[in-house]
Amino acid sequence: MANYLTLAVAGSRKTQGIVEHCASLPHDRRALVVTYTQTNQAELRDRLSTYPGDHPDIRVMGWFTFLLRDFARPFLPFIFPGKRVRGFNFEGRPHRMAKGLKRFLDLNEAVYSCELGRLAHELVEASKGVLLHRIECIYDEILIDEVQDLSGHDWEIIDVLLNSSLDVRMVGDIRQSVLATNPRSQMNKKYAYAEAINWFREREARGVLEIIENATTWRCHPDIAAFSDTIFDSSWSFPRTESRNKTVTGHEGVFLVRHEHLDEYIAQFDPQCLRSSANSGKDFDLDYLNFGLAKGMEYRRVLIVPTDGIVEFIQSGNHLGPKPAANFYVAVTRAAQSVAIVLPDAGTSKLPFWEP
Repeated sequence: MANYLTLAVAGSRKTQGIVEHCASLPHDRRALVVTYTQTNQAELRDRLSTYPGDHPDIRVMGWFTFLLRDFARPFLPFIFPGKRVRGFNFEGRPHRMAKGLKRFLDLNEAVYSCELGRLAHELVEASKGVLLHRIECIYDEILIDEVQDLSGHDWEIIDVLLNSSLDVRMVGDIRQSVLATNPRSQMNKKYAYAEAINWFREREARGVLEIIENATTWRCHPDIAAFSDTIFDSSWSFPRTESRNKTVTGHEGVFLVRHEHLDEYIAQFDPQCLRSSANSGKDFDLDYLNFGLAKGMEYRRVLIVPTDGIVEFIQSGNHLGPKPAANFYVAVTRAAQSVAIVLPDAGTSKLPFWEP
């Protein structure tokens, strides 16, 4: 078996691990690196252009581009003879009663992003092995970064790849499952967002995938790492995070900040202010970044304006649902040295209040 999933905590240098793996490959090894977001694609291209040197057969591609280039465009005629994919429709959706070609392509023959995974999977079956054989001839291995962002029919595609002659290496952090390639899809809904951990563990039990845990963070201070471990309850069976951050600045850890001390705290520590969405945090005139947009970022200090669910979690210990927990985990683990949470009352929490 040559299929691996590395589940790595925030700040564990996941992307750098992919870059270093590519640098170690033989010159004639043909590798495809796939990820969902354009930001991560740009980061991978930048690092791979300098770190591995002159490896000629390492490509970086977005997930949708992969499905378009190697599935939909060359093999659409296997289901719809004489038809071609002439574009990509990211925002649109087919009519809910649409069938046949209209289910997948709009009037300009651009494929709907929300139906691309389903189309790709149907083309795998319709091609009777030809599509997969072509991919096996093009690549020797496929690496997928931020694999937790996949959803819906994408898991069917991963199943096909895991059972191919390709080496498949995946890297991700289930606790950062805040994005999805197709958030409205009903296919594999039980594996949506953080629940994808169950999909991986099922494949490991079948012997088609080996899961490797990397619980070492180089970013988060030990107190932040320890707090981040409490966000998901113990039933998730995530390993305890080990911190390698030894930096001392005189203000480390997780703190609560009362409303009346907020301006002074910001003036003294200049944290990046985070909120759940544009609809939250309106009580304070701060320069915000939303949780989801902060994913992949790193700051010395962050200040979080909490949702009602986060307030309840801190004050009473009631755990958040999977997706809100993932959003909060992303917010907390952006910080290297300190996390401040705006809260007037600690409830039963033992987190200390910052005092001017």
